[in-house]
Amino acid sequence: MKRGLLIVISGPSGVGKDTLIRRLLEVDKNLVYSVSGTTRQPRPGEKPDDNYTFLTREQFEALIAGDAFLEHATYNGHLYGTFRDRVERARSEGRDVVLKIDVQGAEQVRRLMPDAVFIFVVAPSEQELERRQVERGSESPQDLASRRQIAGREMTYAAEYEHVVTNDDVERAVGEIRQIIEDARRRVT
Repeated sequence: MKRGLLIVISGPSGVGKDTLIRRLLEVDKNLVYSVSGTTRQPRPGEKPDDNYTFLTREQFEALIAGDAFLEHATYNGHLYGTFRDRVERARSEGRDVVLKIDVQGAEQVRRLMPDAVFIFVVAPSEQELERRQVERGSESPQDLASRRQIAGREMTYAAEYEHVVTNDDVERAVGEIRQIIEDARRRVT
């Protein structure tokens, strides 16, 4: 059986990564999303082990010590990490795994798995990104300000990604990402 691809999707908070990934999973049944672990509290509507595996800082640090994460990073004061076993299991079953991780985590994955597909998602403009962040309504004004600062820093990493996709229209952006994935699948076979 052919080993599955690893697809890394990054981009600033509020750019629409979750929406794009949800749609990708609907239209491509060979894709599987790797649910990350985090120490942040669930947002309204988030379900444990569906959106994230919610952990205490102590649990997270024990997992780091046990080498349970493929990558892990601190973002806005919270820890996030990709479970190594979840990724390996899906890839060994021939499934293509989608990771939604920040630029710190993507750098770690790039060093370990340079054959992964790296996609950076951007908004059509800085004003549109800010509008989306506010509309989401899930962060305090302090968190929003912090996420805007982080987004500015993250944008400087876009040039390090093989592919940059503008999320100006969900269906168009999903089509572009699907084409990137199909091209990568053809290269592997």
